[in-house]
Amino acid sequence: MSGCEIPEPRLRCVLPFEAAPPEVRLLRKAVVGQLGRWGLLAAADEAALLVTELATNVLKHVGEGASATLILEWRGGRLRVEVHDKSRTIPALRSAGCDEECGRGLHLIAACALDWGAVLTAAGKAVWCEIPLSAGKSSRRVERAAEALEGYRAGCGGGHGKMTEAGIEESVIELIADLLHWSVARGHDPDDVLDLAQMHYEAEADAA
Repeated sequence: MSGCEIPEPRLRCVLPFEAAPPEVRLLRKAVVGQLGRWGLLAAADEAALLVTELATNVLKHVGEGASATLILEWRGGRLRVEVHDKSRTIPALRSAGCDEECGRGLHLIAACALDWGAVLTAAGKAVWCEIPLSAGKSSRRVERAAEALEGYRAGCGGGHGKMTEAGIEESVIELIADLLHWSVARGHDPDDVLDLAQMHYEAEADAA
């Protein structure tokens, strides 16, 4: 008789919503609450960001007030996020210039997610992405932050030379400020963004 295999956890949550800025904010908070109940709070900030981008894409490309559905599914070491809507237009990555806001959402999803895609459904389409739930999350965050900061400095004309600690701190503050401006331009509340980031930083620090 072969050894018994421990089944991977598989939980699913379905959240219908309408594509509207207030609904997107409520959806983000619902995602954080659900992941907290599943014991996956460390993944909530990435999940909330991805959900916001996917829901905002419905708002922008399908239309305000459009009916949609968010599905969260915990499959072992991954969290799958799906947004279903009634449009049959499949989104595609495209080049986005520095001053173009359109098209950046999918690039952000592709950069943050382990994998992503879009498929036609009987009622329209589904756009999905997956993020890992494995150990070593903190080190990956530090690596991504370093990469983001280097790219930000280069884009600002700072090059890739060695910086002093004071220079690094100043660049981090400027990057956070720019991200808040970007969030406000997309209809997000900057206080919500900061509170969410602080909450998940503290949760991960406590768990480390």
